[in-house]
Amino acid sequence: MCTDTNRLRHLVVNAMIMAIGLTLPMAFHAVGLGSKFTPMLLPLLLNGFLSPLAWAVAVGGLTPLVSAFATGMPPLYPPVAFIMSVECMVLAGTARILFCATRGRLWPSLVAAIVCGRAVSLSLSWFAAAYLDLPQRLSVLASLVQGLPGIALQLSVVPLAVTLIHRRHSLLFEDAS
Repeated sequence: MCTDTNRLRHLVVNAMIMAIGLTLPMAFHAVGLGSKFTPMLLPLLLNGFLSPLAWAVAVGGLTPLVSAFATGMPPLYPPVAFIMSVECMVLAGTARILFCATRGRLWPSLVAAIVCGRAVSLSLSWFAAAYLDLPQRLSVLASLVQGLPGIALQLSVVPLAVTLIHRRHSLLFEDAS
């Protein structure tokens, strides 16, 4: 599970994750749900449970930036794309590290990854608000409240996806022993 060294498999899985991370937000925005549900974070968080640490962190950091340059969302200014990039790296990295450290325990890894990712996002939002001369507390509170539906979606979709992928595609995982 945590020791897979098949590079081709990781390349394919991560290309798919990045493609989903780029298209899922467009689908959500098309029906008016956009940033409320933070759809880009879903596949990038899932990737923390599927790929080695370096792959998960790299794809987590690159996807928001590629999306910003390709579609304009998330915006580069204000620096939402950069904040999301760091948040996604922490989200995927924490999920991976804890998933391996707990020998495949999904829920503790998932909850800790979400908490760490949001903490980083809120901290960076605080500094960005200060840099842009915006009210810091209000900016962080708005970011926190806006992210709650996305957290609920992550807590409901990611465990289901990880369980289904693990059951149906055991080739993605090797024994943790």
